[in-house]
Amino acid sequence: MAGKRKALVPSNLCVACGQCAKECPKQAIHIHRGMYAVVNETCVGCGKCAKACPAGIIELVDVSGGAQDRASGAQKSGGGAQR
Repeated sequence: MAGKRKALVPSNLCVACGQCAKECPKQAIHIHRGMYAVVNETCVGCGKCAKACPAGIIELVDVSGGAQDRASGAQKSGGGAQR
């Protein structure tokens, strides 16, 4: 069974163009501290934002199990890319 995916926008690399938010069918991407961030509870992991990102920085990450807490924390804190 495939894991659940969510978009991750590394805030330190975001160019704040807004293309990702325009393409999101669930309006799961919003401005947070001047950069775009994903609302994990709303994101369905479709990948449209990643395809629209001109900087190519949006990742779709597996959030099954413990990884979900790490991804959620990065988005809420405005932190950079998680490794």
